[in-house]
Amino acid sequence: MQILRHWLSRHPPERPALILPDGSVFSYGALAGRRGRSGLTLLEDDAATLAKGLIDCGLGAGTAFPLPPHLSPKARARLIEQAEATANPRLALIIATSGSSGEPKGVRLAWRSIAAAARMSERAFDLQPNDAWLACLPLHFVAGATILYRCLRAGATAVVQEGFDVHAVARAFVERRITHVSLVPAMLARLLDAAVLPPPSLRCALVGGAALAPSLEERARKAGWPIRLSYGMTETCATALVDGRSLPGVRVRLSESGTLEVATPARMIGYLNEADVGEWLTTSDLATIDEAGRVTILGRADEMLISAGVNVHPLEVEAQLTLCPGVREAAVMGLPDPVWGDLIAAVYEGEADEAAVEAWSRARLPSSRRPRRFLRVARLPRLASGKLDRHAVRSLWS
Repeated sequence: MQILRHWLSRHPPERPALILPDGSVFSYGALAGRRGRSGLTLLEDDAATLAKGLIDCGLGAGTAFPLPPHLSPKARARLIEQAEATANPRLALIIATSGSSGEPKGVRLAWRSIAAAARMSERAFDLQPNDAWLACLPLHFVAGATILYRCLRAGATAVVQEGFDVHAVARAFVERRITHVSLVPAMLARLLDAAVLPPPSLRCALVGGAALAPSLEERARKAGWPIRLSYGMTETCATALVDGRSLPGVRVRLSESGTLEVATPARMIGYLNEADVGEWLTTSDLATIDEAGRVTILGRADEMLISAGVNVHPLEVEAQLTLCPGVREAAVMGLPDPVWGDLIAAVYEGEADEAAVEAWSRARLPSSRRPRRFLRVARLPRLASGKLDRHAVRSLWS
């Protein structure tokens, strides 16, 4: 029996399992009665198509490849060719990375990884039968797709939306008794700006995909949002750490260069067209681990700036800038400079004008970590995943 069919059989057939954007409701029994798909299935189109396709592949021992719409024709053709040579009944998912640090890669996720991730998430987030998880993240990303699997294992309901819309989220909070929701920081900020309050039923607002600015976190907690901070990657089948702590069964350590390494039963098999990986996955994220095992992510190693001979990471400056009145979010980078090496520059969203932010920075930030140039924009550019598009931010200075 395929593992997904086993999960479905454990729950009352009349219980709602999946609610699609048009309001269609599929019970556990209705999903169990679907035929399923074998082989490789390329999934494109709307959220309903992706949700049903992901489930059907699980029912028929097929391999699902939800293709993100932002892929270039060349990358799309390359990934499909590699996927066609790789699909097999043990391979549950192929997920394309965002390509934020280079060409997108296809990540191979086995059913053992999906099962382990669902089991660990169920415990970590106290996901119970009859709970409802709002899926407003794109289903072609691992953080969106895994919502379906963890709900079906736990006997909960996955409430799928067509992307993120503030008003649709607010309606779902009222109509669907939502207990869990997954967000990226930009989504959380938009909900706060629109004065959307968490419903009494909400027990977990899982925020990940990018660093959550301390000022935004404080604002959300004061408004009553039950924030849980998530860290993970496509390669770890979504979440590996919550609130700086490893999920049950996950181990962490630091490499000699200070980057985080993760060993998890939910790890990928490997990338398309590459060898299988070993027990430990090496990330690109600098981190510290305290005596109690709590992990603090410092930012990507390849984004470190060297300004006047001093190592400066954009995340630490960005976090400080969000404390400035009138700055909602900031993106910091280094511009080539013959004197500074990396001249620290900041692009930000907010009401404060550039002169005010510069004056605040002069008064409160040490010289080695103070931006020398400022640019105010209506909205920071983002990738389809909701992450900051640092390449696009850099182009704003050209």
